[in-house]
Amino acid sequence: MSSKETIFLAGGCFWCVEAVFDRVKGVVDVVSGYCNGQTLNPTYEQVCSGSTGHAEVVKVDFDPTVINLTELLEIFFVIHDPSTLNRQGNDVGTQYRSGIYYTKPEDERVVHSFIEDLKSSQAYSQKITTEVQALERFYEAEDYHQEYFVQHPNQGYCAYVVAPKVEKFLKTFAEKVA
Repeated sequence: MSSKETIFLAGGCFWCVEAVFDRVKGVVDVVSGYCNGQTLNPTYEQVCSGSTGHAEVVKVDFDPTVINLTELLEIFFVIHDPSTLNRQGNDVGTQYRSGIYYTKPEDERVVHSFIEDLKSSQAYSQKITTEVQALERFYEAEDYHQEYFVQHPNQGYCAYVVAPKVEKFLKTFAEKVA
């Protein structure tokens, strides 16, 4: 691989987002974690309380010669609802907010342009609430959260919430499946 770029995406529970981006051609690594909160080295339980300010995110490392940031954003905005503030389905709280966290100014421009295009095209009937911020800090989630869907496909949440998002990705973006 000639180069690697990184973007951090929050679209509700990180198990859902990780399960999709693990299957994207050109994505070389996906790590679940927490970003941009006040608590240092937070635990899952602390983040779930909603009091730490962190978002559940996935760190997506990708090869830009295979897939670019705009293509990743297309997938991201299809697999979650960016118009529900601090929630995705039954997952409610600031930790489940829609967010994109960048490390390079050029990525910020791409993200803002993409969202403006969505607004202009009226892709969503409700206001897009996706937070766009520079990454301040990222903490990797506990080991048992990594590859959770792969390890527990029949667990209730995985079967009824994660699997449909993966299926939606596979059907909508068949040409981007690894």
